[in-house]
Amino acid sequence: MNIDRAFLGKGWGFPPEFDRRSRKVTMVSEDEDIQESLWVLLSTSPGERTMDPSYGCGLKSIIFENVSESTITEIRDMIERAVLFFEPRITLNSVEVSTEDIYNGLIKIQLNYTIRATNSRSNMVYPFYFREGTSIAS
Repeated sequence: MNIDRAFLGKGWGFPPEFDRRSRKVTMVSEDEDIQESLWVLLSTSPGERTMDPSYGCGLKSIIFENVSESTITEIRDMIERAVLFFEPRITLNSVEVSTEDIYNGLIKIQLNYTIRATNSRSNMVYPFYFREGTSIAS
C-alpha cells in the first residue's frame, strides 16, 4: 500500500544547500524534515530569530555548567519544553542523556519520539559539545 506522506511537511535542508543546475534550494520532506527541524530547534537559542524570539531550546546557555544530575535534568526539561511548543508533529517519548564521552567534551542526547500523523516511532541523536573550540587536554 502506497501512503501519501506529504502531510508530514517539506522544508529547506539543513544546512541550506543550493542545486547548481536548477538554482533552487535543496528541500527535504517527511521524516527527514522532522529530523532536521528538531536539529534546528536544539541548535537555536531563544532570541536568535528576530521574527520569533521565543523559538529555540536554549542548550547553549548551559554550555559552561558543570555536568551533574541537576544539569542533565535541566537539559531534558529544556528539550521537552522546546519540542512541546515548537514541534507539534511529534510526541516526545523520552530524552536520554549519555555522558559516556564527557571527558572528550561531548554529551549525546537521544530523542525517542512518535510521529503523530503516522504513529511511527523514530529517534535521533544530537551531539552537544560543551568544550568545542578549545585546546584543553583531558
